[in-house]
Amino acid sequence: MKFKRFVFFFIILFMFFSCAQNNTELESALQKAGDNRPQLERVLARYRAAKDSLKLKAARFLIENMPGHGYAAYVLRDSTGTPVPFNVLDYSNYKNMVAAWDSIETKRGKLDFKKGNFVEDIQIVSADFLITNIDLAFKAWREKAWARHLNFEQFCATILPYRGSNEPLEISRAFFLKKYRDLDKRMTNPADPIEACRLINEDIKSWFKFDSRFYRHPTDQSVSEMLKSGMGRCEDMANLAIYAMRANGLAVTSDYTPHWADTGNNHAWNAVLDSSGNAVPFMGALFDPLAYKITNRVAKVYRKTYGKQKGNLIFRVKDKKSIPGWLAGKYYADVTSEYTDAVDIAVHLDRSVSDSLHIVYLCVFNDGEWKAMQWAEIMGDSAIFKGMGKDIAYLPMYFMHQKLQPAGAPFILEKDGSVSLLEPEKTFGEIRLHSTTKRTTVEATDSIEKSFFETGKTYELFYWKKGWQSLGKQTAGNGPLVFADAPQGALFWLMREDSKKQERIFIFKNGRQVWF
Repeated sequence: MKFKRFVFFFIILFMFFSCAQNNTELESALQKAGDNRPQLERVLARYRAAKDSLKLKAARFLIENMPGHGYAAYVLRDSTGTPVPFNVLDYSNYKNMVAAWDSIETKRGKLDFKKGNFVEDIQIVSADFLITNIDLAFKAWREKAWARHLNFEQFCATILPYRGSNEPLEISRAFFLKKYRDLDKRMTNPADPIEACRLINEDIKSWFKFDSRFYRHPTDQSVSEMLKSGMGRCEDMANLAIYAMRANGLAVTSDYTPHWADTGNNHAWNAVLDSSGNAVPFMGALFDPLAYKITNRVAKVYRKTYGKQKGNLIFRVKDKKSIPGWLAGKYYADVTSEYTDAVDIAVHLDRSVSDSLHIVYLCVFNDGEWKAMQWAEIMGDSAIFKGMGKDIAYLPMYFMHQKLQPAGAPFILEKDGSVSLLEPEKTFGEIRLHSTTKRTTVEATDSIEKSFFETGKTYELFYWKKGWQSLGKQTAGNGPLVFADAPQGALFWLMREDSKKQERIFIFKNGRQVWF
């Protein structure tokens, strides 16, 4: 009897602390709402009064995770901080837009988008907005045959959230629910989420297109903006698919790589959970599920989440400014293993720095810079980075004084998972270079080796040794560029004068450039 009383007491104690922890998170969010708190309490009160425990849990999930979600307008400013009016749609195509941008920079100095005031959802969202979102999300989950396999946790993660990224706040569930209300009548198998996803995506493709001009549109578009413009960048396409499909009970995510590992820029796309819970990638408004593949090399793939990811670095290092860029975020999850055969790697570090540093980063080369993709805790003079993509050049780096600084030698994580260090040797030799980026090999028919340089332009060759070291400049003619006394075993970068730094890094192996 005493044992039973003890077990019962322990269970009650556990429940008390669990509830206290949950109440603390809820209360913290409600306090942050400030004057908007009554709106959020109205939502909670509604579902308590209705004795709808699942909708109450859903409301708490949204409110507890709401701090940090919001929207910020951006203003284009010149080198003096003066605002510059610029609308990407004033230009007929991307080339003309870039030419206009460059012309303005010539007169007013470098242009850059500066973040305006960040408006958090928790301080402005209305009770009616949240209640409508919750009720319509549950309606789709409970009524759509293709959604019935999803459990409550999957529902909260992939259907319930009211926003896709940092776009202006709007609700569009009713619009998309009505638009595709007869979808099941056109399906071979109404219980198949892949078929439902494909049919909705086919419709979106008929009226929404990718447009590269939106690379210089400062924010992700709202639904009403996308319905009006009919075009956008990949983030917009991913968000549009999220809105249309979540409204209809499809568990759709936005996955992304912050920086490609073998080219410049980044990318975002979608994935939909099939009836077995597997994520099937697709590209909203462009490629359907089972017809989409990631063709560039990825070091990491992350998934945007609405719920806080307690394993993220920000929950270990409280000072956000000590973390580079997006890695300080709370709302992303690592899903690299769903896309590639990722491996853990141990990296040796140069520890001739402050002992106060506890975190190191693994970077890829993108748009002329090393950019952080993953973090790890320092253990002595090494660190283990989890789940890294293969066949990629990496550089470990510290983040000090708001800058990434080398923490060791670059290396190639080979296709077989082995590591090849790229340390310049003291032996030197001649290398013949044919391009600044990966090109299709073309056989020469006139005994002149085919090269891809702009005649008369100057090119400079660098190799990496705790930074980029110059091996000199040459002016291009008809053939390859030949550099004598290049160190063996090094990582190289050949850059054209006045370039936009889109050239790729490479090693020289068996007389050829091997690109990364």
